Amino acid sequence: MRLALALLRKKMPNGNIWTGKDRLPHRVQEAHLDRMRRRLEVEDRNMLLLRNPYLTQEQSAGVGAALGKHEAWLKQKMLESSMVLKGRTKPLHHVRVEDRFRILYNNDGWE
Repeated sequence: MRLALALLRKKMPNGNIWTGKDRLPHRVQEAHLDRMRRRLEVEDRNMLLLRNPYLTQEQSAGVGAALGKHEAWLKQKMLESSMVLKGRTKPLHHVRVEDRFRILYNNDGWE
C-alpha cells in the first residue's frame, strides 16, 4: 500500500491529457528557449532597420518622382472618379465570346 501511494502521488488531469480545461502543461525545454531567443534577435534587427532607414525622406521623394509614381496615382484616381460618375465600381474589360469558350475547344485527335 505504501508503494502504491508513493507511485500514484501525482494527480493526472481528467480526460485527454493534452486538450481541454484540465490538460497537462508542456514543460519548457532548451530548444523552446533557443527558438524564442532567435525570434527576439530577428525582431531586434528589424526594429533597428526601421529606426535607421536606408533613404531619407527627401531621397525617397526623389525616387518616387523619378519613377513617376505621382502621375500614375493621379491617373488611377481620375479613372476611379470617372467610373464613380458612371455608376460603376470596376473598369470594364473587353472580353470576347471566343475567350470565354476557349476552354471548350479541343483540337486533340483521338487517333
